[in-house]
Amino acid sequence: MKNTLIERLVRYTKIDTRSDGSTGLVPSTKKQFELAKMLYEECIDIGLDKVKIDEYGIVTALLPSNTDKDVRTIGFIAHMDTADYNSENVSPRVIENYDGKDIVLNAEHNIITDVKTFPNLKDLEGGTLVVTDGLTLLGADDKAGIAEIMTAMEFLLDNKDIEHGDIRIAFTIDEEIGTGADAFDVEGFDADFAYTVDGTELGGLEYETFNAAETVVTLKGISVHPGSAKDTMINANVLVNEYFSQLPSDERAETTEGYEGFYLLTDTISTIEDAKLTFILRDHDMAKFNARKEMMNTIADKMNEKYAYQAVTVETKDSYYNMRNIIEEDMSIVELAKDAMKASDVEPIISAVRGGTDGSRLSYMGLPTPNLFTGAQFLHGRHELAHVESMMKACEVIINIAHLNTQGEL
Repeated sequence: MKNTLIERLVRYTKIDTRSDGSTGLVPSTKKQFELAKMLYEECIDIGLDKVKIDEYGIVTALLPSNTDKDVRTIGFIAHMDTADYNSENVSPRVIENYDGKDIVLNAEHNIITDVKTFPNLKDLEGGTLVVTDGLTLLGADDKAGIAEIMTAMEFLLDNKDIEHGDIRIAFTIDEEIGTGADAFDVEGFDADFAYTVDGTELGGLEYETFNAAETVVTLKGISVHPGSAKDTMINANVLVNEYFSQLPSDERAETTEGYEGFYLLTDTISTIEDAKLTFILRDHDMAKFNARKEMMNTIADKMNEKYAYQAVTVETKDSYYNMRNIIEEDMSIVELAKDAMKASDVEPIISAVRGGTDGSRLSYMGLPTPNLFTGAQFLHGRHELAHVESMMKACEVIINIAHLNTQGEL
């Protein structure tokens, strides 16, 4: 299993599947189809049924039940796209028997993954790592999840004595830009519940995410010649500072943790006459989430009253909601994952995601979908790596979920 996982992960990561939220296309980048076609063929080659690649590049397949018991159909889902970071010419390197010390990714450019910055490297000592050459991300988010699902399905096909019900798998698009679930055919997927295999450290099990929104604040200034600007010019650059300064400084992403929500200014375009601020708003609690959205409007109202014209316009669009609200209606799927981890000698670590997954959207679309660990760490940049022993445990957990689902009430 170990060598198979490494081979799959390395092969998948070499395909550039970076998504791009600016294109307006579905998928956002056509290069995601390259990996989709590879996975489509691989699903057929290992013997899965009902293998399909749809018009959007989403790959689905079925591992048919081998039991006479009437059990629920499980789905396992991972996304093919990678984050907004250089993903061209990914060159993975395998480190065997890691010594727990700083990792020189690229000596020429002095790029080092150091223990001081990433102290949990010590926990990986003695293991096998897949790392980058320091010039790109790895893409283990979420190609580690894809490799684990494929390897688990192949294992079940080769070990027919392991009892399981119908298992559906899917490899999705554009998760990193939050739009991939829009194209997902939940009804056609035909699963009772699912798991995204898209977490990080060993034992991670998540069924709670942020509520999320994007807010665009448009500011209109009045531009005149600076020589005659007194009492006439209203500088949109100054309006930017005035608006931002009214948000709580202790509720920014860089000052919060755990269940603390935040306001994050992601982009600024500004001239004297026009400015646009793009924010993301996050909170696990729905009431606090709604209060954050209202805060954005309240600041605008105050500034418009002060300047006596429509100086500030606010537009907010919800992105996804906390999937706990759906999943807690039937916690048996969380208990099933916990039991599967314990059967693999993995201690479940329940935590709230400070972000979202495809499961956030899918849960509200009728497919309750908690999130499982993959063994990938330090995501979305040059220091990203995959811990192969954790990947092996993720495979075991998938296999155990499939089997324990046939064993009656939990």
